[in-house]
Amino acid sequence: MTEIKNINVGITIGDINGIGPEIILKSLHDRRILTSITPIIYGSDKALNHYKQKSGLEDLNMITIKEASAAKKNKINVINVNSEPVEVQEGKESVNAGKIAVLALEKATKDISTGGIDVIVTAPISKSVCQNAGFDFPGHTEYFSSLSNGIEALMLLNSSIMRIALVTTHVALKDVPKNISKEKIINKATTFNQSLNKDFGIRKPKIAILSLNPHSGEDGKMGSEEKDIILPAIKELNEEGILAFGPFPSDGFFGSESRRDFDGILSMYHDQGLTAFKALSFDEGVNYTSGLPIVRTSPDHGTAFDIAGKGIASETSMRNAIYLAIDIYNSRVSHKENLRNSLEVQKPKEKQKEATKHKGLKKN
Repeated sequence: MTEIKNINVGITIGDINGIGPEIILKSLHDRRILTSITPIIYGSDKALNHYKQKSGLEDLNMITIKEASAAKKNKINVINVNSEPVEVQEGKESVNAGKIAVLALEKATKDISTGGIDVIVTAPISKSVCQNAGFDFPGHTEYFSSLSNGIEALMLLNSSIMRIALVTTHVALKDVPKNISKEKIINKATTFNQSLNKDFGIRKPKIAILSLNPHSGEDGKMGSEEKDIILPAIKELNEEGILAFGPFPSDGFFGSESRRDFDGILSMYHDQGLTAFKALSFDEGVNYTSGLPIVRTSPDHGTAFDIAGKGIASETSMRNAIYLAIDIYNSRVSHKENLRNSLEVQKPKEKQKEATKHKGLKKN
């Protein structure tokens, strides 16, 4: 059995004018978390110290380092990503805050690619602020997908109540139908199935697939996507051995207890899945970017500018994001170990004798 190591967790600060710095500090305030991880915060020690004072966390000790390789165990490590003056403006949008958020993300991404950190946990960003600072992506999911050799990442929301993945993510509602195809549903469901198995340790996951139209299209009266796209996709997934079921009308599905019968739910578009998820999971949910070679999680909420600096932001989702990243990392290690062991097939005795007799021969 592979020994579970102390995990280097890279945490990007997000928008310094939002609640990101506060919930990061609150998540790390209980020192017991440092027994299993070494946190490395990418951002600004000035901004963190500002919110440390505002949140009454003066006893929280941080050290500033220049590179992830210098991180100290049992310490909260901080890497400053910006050499320019840092001004905290609680609750306000600023290009300066966007630049720090983008630089933090870029530095953490570089470090995970070189092994400096093991997982990334991203605090909330303002997409419009970051885009004004040169971030040319709709969100984190698309950013990490672009850096992973064209892998189409899967947005997966996780809580103790449910796991929901999305076929389309940051797409206008009017554009959703044209962004849905049989191939896309199959690809997303296959990635979802693999993630449930490898990242969450579920051997034969059952996936519920939601319909696009009300009442599953009413046999074509309210749309043909169910008959023409979703049902054929489910049939092909079943033929591939994936336990996919549906399509289910989302209102009835979330309104009943049948959702408890499934390990994962595949939603057609952003608000269809996330509205139900956030209503039922409150502030405990975690956003996980599935399908990537790296592990990246984040809280399932935004920057919450309206409560920034007031010391009232809940750290539950951020703490859960850190723990989920650890769990998935460890699950991947165990999955890899189990896979390697399963491939070590013993040779029959006769074959072993023959192999020993000719062991000096090389394969062509």
